Amino acid sequence: MRKIFQYKSEFTNYKTAFTLSEILISILIIGIVAALLIPAIIQKYTYKMTETRLARFYSLINQAISMSIIDNGAPETWDYWISDEYDDEDNLLNQNEATDVAFQKYLAPYLKIIDKREVIDGDGDKRILYYLADGSAFAYVRHQIRDWEFFPHKAEKCIVLKKVDTAGICRFCFEFYPVNVSNMGSDELWKYLLNKGLEPSLHRWDGNLETLFNSERYGCNPGLSGSYCTAIIALNSWKIPDNYPRKIKY
Repeated sequence: MRKIFQYKSEFTNYKTAFTLSEILISILIIGIVAALLIPAIIQKYTYKMTETRLARFYSLINQAISMSIIDNGAPETWDYWISDEYDDEDNLLNQNEATDVAFQKYLAPYLKIIDKREVIDGDGDKRILYYLADGSAFAYVRHQIRDWEFFPHKAEKCIVLKKVDTAGICRFCFEFYPVNVSNMGSDELWKYLLNKGLEPSLHRWDGNLETLFNSERYGCNPGLSGSYCTAIIALNSWKIPDNYPRKIKY
């Protein structure tokens, strides 16, 4: 019978392993890399979501306006328009109920609104949020129907904060004012809105790009109202430019 001999080295059963210090160092390195990369990934996702939802909202509302015009005629014939009204102490009245009636008649039939919620905003005023299928929402300002606010994400979290802290960050300003139905100043002040559908807030814009950043009344730079922030993104094909002056977050 043929015998088979096996040679067993002294190293045959030797197994390599990391020391505890090596494992801890590896975990530390992974943690540092994650700490550097994860915020950037989250911010990139946040910006992409904002861009996508802003562009989709702009398209959806303008499609709804176009369909309503087919059924209801030109906007100047609509009994949709609500102007500012004041109480005896010259305070603007909350007109959410009136704006909701107008919205339900002229625009809601052409949109897929999946939810409608009454909330109290950061100024203590009742507002109505209309939710779209992608989780975004929008609302009219409390006192009239011309100005809209769009919330790409977590609308209720954003709307309870003060406007100066949220414009261009989690809240974006639009206007639907195709005809100067209430004679509110010169048509020159509204020229980027007249004869159009829903547009980024551009009341009083002089056509200068720097004004969108630095306008004392509407500019996007920190410390200003932020109303023009939406226009900066819109004019960049609904992409947030590298020089966008606010950090979008939800």
